[in-house]
Amino acid sequence: MTVQPGRRRFLRQALATGVAGAWTGAVPAAPSGPASVARVRGGRVAGERVHGVHVFRGLRYGADTTGRRFLPPRPEPAWRGIRGAIAFGSPAPQRGEGGPGSEDCLFLNIWTPALRDGAKRPILVYLHGGGYNTGAGSDPLYDGTRLSRRGDVVVVTLNHRLNAFGYLHLKELLGPDYASAGNAGQLDLVQALHWVRGHAEEFGGDPDNVTLFGQSGGGAKIATLMAMPAARGLFHRAWTMSGQQVTAAGPRAADGRARRLLDALGLRPSAAERLCTMPSDALLQALSVRDPSPVEDIALYLGPVMDGVSLPRHPFWPDAPPQSAHMPMVIGNTRDETRAFLAGDPSNHALDWASLPERLRAHQYVDLDPAVVIAGYRRLYPRSTPSDVFFAATTAGRSWRGALEQLEARARDGRGNTWAYQLDWYPRDLDPGGRMRAFHTLDIPLVFDNPGRPGSKAGVSAAAQRVADAMSTALLAFARNGDPRTGATAAWRPWSPPARDTMVFGDEPRLEADPRDGERRLYARAPFVQRGTL
Repeated sequence: MTVQPGRRRFLRQALATGVAGAWTGAVPAAPSGPASVARVRGGRVAGERVHGVHVFRGLRYGADTTGRRFLPPRPEPAWRGIRGAIAFGSPAPQRGEGGPGSEDCLFLNIWTPALRDGAKRPILVYLHGGGYNTGAGSDPLYDGTRLSRRGDVVVVTLNHRLNAFGYLHLKELLGPDYASAGNAGQLDLVQALHWVRGHAEEFGGDPDNVTLFGQSGGGAKIATLMAMPAARGLFHRAWTMSGQQVTAAGPRAADGRARRLLDALGLRPSAAERLCTMPSDALLQALSVRDPSPVEDIALYLGPVMDGVSLPRHPFWPDAPPQSAHMPMVIGNTRDETRAFLAGDPSNHALDWASLPERLRAHQYVDLDPAVVIAGYRRLYPRSTPSDVFFAATTAGRSWRGALEQLEARARDGRGNTWAYQLDWYPRDLDPGGRMRAFHTLDIPLVFDNPGRPGSKAGVSAAAQRVADAMSTALLAFARNGDPRTGATAAWRPWSPPARDTMVFGDEPRLEADPRDGERRLYARAPFVQRGTL
């Protein structure tokens, strides 16, 4: 492997200053250019050039949270010399493919066309999905190279505390020092946004033009930040994808889940302080205890808490948060969300009208009589099979219903600064039988203009690239101007009853008025209560 002169200079300087150990990843083969060096509040960092874009990975925006578990984040310590920024930082502690992670997890990553050039580019900060339980900003689908080049923008992804480490309410168990423990993960995000604002010009960005975008749990985190006083003024636009947060957990519900976790650990409430020091893997394993949720058999759900301190109100109930009313917002969903979770079970594709009610009762979040739901769908879509109804109804009763609640709440403000989209397109070359269709997460590689990246299920067809072009261009226009209308989406109108105009991303974008009005009316019969609220 040949190391370019700029990289050799970096390595020599690192060795001379005694920080070679801070280089957290191998020197990449065939780098596109010499090391990129930036100055941040802790010291100097060296990234790399990739296809003409400066890339910095694993930048600290906060100190190691080990030893301060459940407490608000603190700034990262300073260092001497140049610290390497080639490899991603550790994800937060979690189970599954992304685990086990580390409590030293407050890292972010940056893609930018230029450093310190005064150009004041829009900054797009992506919040990852995985609910509030798993995920990291290092997923290949979140690579910001193409988006940064395409729109001449700065792209940021990040890690923050999750599950019990970020969202375990402990005020009643451990006292006022832990009053914000149930929103520690959200406070990490606030600290990251302060870091981004403070370093915007170093990385060629505009501190007064920051767009948050996020999918699933990332969208829900954005909705929650819109109601947090500590986040006021730190971002200026919001683009959410299949992720809503209408209501947060009340303190009683959150305390009940904390006590359920104690029971799983075999601890009495009087011994709750042991949560602060026990091995992280023991805490993670205990999270498999069943949640008290009345639908589905799921592990313990933890999310933001209306604690009266960091989150003084529900994010989007009884209205949209006034502190964010001026902020342009896009709220989107995929047409077939729940196929991502439920289509893998062959029995869900072989339902009959006799077996459908019980299956629907187990997976539908909104509390409606399955017989009423089935009758409604058979009237709306007479050719639907029982399995078609199952996937459509479970989708309508989950995040899509939450999206409608947020859209309606924003529309009542009358500002005309909220847009809705629905992704109907799916890669027919990869899914010829239509088993998965436009499933949850399909829009991620499209808005990042990464349909061909590892992990993408959008494919590399010309059709996939057309949809990626339309969606990423709309996102970039929104980030630059606060309005997603451009090119193929020029006809997009803000959401407002009774039209409820929605941009439907199919083979070509098209504007539709209230595209699922029958389903909307059907589910309006029951109140929407976000999981974890009660």
